[in-house]
Amino acid sequence: MAEVLIQDQTRRLVELQKIDGEFYEYKIALREKPEKIEELKKAFEQKKTGLKDLEDRLKAKQLERKEREGDLQVKEADIAKANGQLSQLKTNKEYKAKLTEIEGHKADKSIIEEKILILFDEIDAINNKMAKEKESFGKEEKKFSDEKAAIESEIKQLEDKVKVLESQRQQKAKEIDGKLLSQYERILKGKEGLAMVPVKNNSCGGCYMNVPAQVVNEIQKHEGLVSCEFCARILYLEDSL
Repeated sequence: MAEVLIQDQTRRLVELQKIDGEFYEYKIALREKPEKIEELKKAFEQKKTGLKDLEDRLKAKQLERKEREGDLQVKEADIAKANGQLSQLKTNKEYKAKLTEIEGHKADKSIIEEKILILFDEIDAINNKMAKEKESFGKEEKKFSDEKAAIESEIKQLEDKVKVLESQRQQKAKEIDGKLLSQYERILKGKEGLAMVPVKNNSCGGCYMNVPAQVVNEIQKHEGLVSCEFCARILYLEDSL
């Protein structure tokens, strides 16, 4: 292939590389953006789980209070029944025994009442915590919604840019020799979007390893594409294009 053709093809490949560099950058961002949304969603779901746990605790405490109130009614009924039986007793022994029974019921009633009061306090504490959590949750929900919408907007913009670059790439690829394009694209795929790199200060622009003088001379001859012996990327000299 003539010198002018290789030189021209190298220049076109460099132009294609600029397009592909942006293309790969946007593709990486398009992979990362949904992951970011998923991270935000997980953090938000944890907040939601915390609120759900409080709601479950509240229901459990309310149910327990209801059960204790039922126990209290039973004890009050036992006391009323025992009091009603006092007038029917005929001996002091029976009377004293019934009084002892009543005192036992009253002691049980006192314990139940204490438990109910504790449950009221616990329910109030949970309600207060829930109120704060709901306020915080509302803010977190808005924050999640806003951040999610912003990322989705960024994704749409990236997708639009990728479409433009794909169109530009198709046009540019038509200007390049098929064999050279295949070589370039094979390296591009293996090197994550970077196949063409300049030689600067006698170093490869891809792996930064030293490029010998004879290799630089080969590049300047424009007799064919020259690759870095270390990373296999195609080398070029910016001032020779």
